[in-house]
Amino acid sequence: MKLLHFKQNNQSYLAVKTERGILNIQKAVETLNCECPVTLEDLILQGESGLFQMNKLIDLAITQNTPDLFMNENQITYGPSVINPEKIICVGLNYVDHAEESKMEIPTSPILFSKFSNTLEGHNGKVKLPADAEKFDYEAELVVVIGKTASNVSEEEALSYIFGYSAGNDLSARDLQFRTGQWLLGKSSDGFAPIGPYLITSEEIQDPQNLSISCTVNGETRQQANTKDMIFSCANLVCYISKYMTLKPGDVIFTGTPQGVILGYAEQDQIWLKAGDKISVTIENIGTLTNTLEE
Repeated sequence: MKLLHFKQNNQSYLAVKTERGILNIQKAVETLNCECPVTLEDLILQGESGLFQMNKLIDLAITQNTPDLFMNENQITYGPSVINPEKIICVGLNYVDHAEESKMEIPTSPILFSKFSNTLEGHNGKVKLPADAEKFDYEAELVVVIGKTASNVSEEEALSYIFGYSAGNDLSARDLQFRTGQWLLGKSSDGFAPIGPYLITSEEIQDPQNLSISCTVNGETRQQANTKDMIFSCANLVCYISKYMTLKPGDVIFTGTPQGVILGYAEQDQIWLKAGDKISVTIENIGTLTNTLEE
């Protein structure tokens, strides 16, 4: 299932991409008089029963020939694929080549830091650059969305706690990131965690550790890798994090970025991102997330 959020009248609504177009879930529930969760939070909490109801609603909307329930994807304004996570947890240096290009030691345990809800942005959204920074960088990442409460789960069971996957861009202001020993400031400006365009439910991703991942800037390829190159797999990350904090339904994990960030270039070749640049993150079987920077 390919879920997304769209914005209308300053509110976000859950939708699903179908062969007929983008189905407005709330409108479909009201029109077809069906039982079905109308928010992502409720859908995740209801688990298999919620997904079953959603699939029934989609089938009914298509077979009932109700074109007014469907929207053209080119005409919607996207919201983040996840809009209200309790936690946004990020993993640093999770690809060997990226750790090496950053001139940092290859970690023996996951390096964790956090972002906040102010950093969320949707596909095609514009990200305003903070005035007190100059060294802006991209980081293409596979994003994991938790599906049920996870506390001290085993690595063998960990994937069953994942609701779905999305594409993310861990935007970074490197001069702010390394101003002190803590990375938080350079990672947490408004809009610095775009997620989208879709949230793909886990049954459609056969192996999260075998997905191509890439990043382009203004059409030029900057990153090209595969999630099999991660040091710590998605299952390992869920297992590890859940030992120290309870993961809640809807929590988000940015799983790290591969080689190719601007930080890894030789200093004379570092041309940092600027207003007007368009960054696209593409992950196999998930989609392409595109954002534009602005002053």
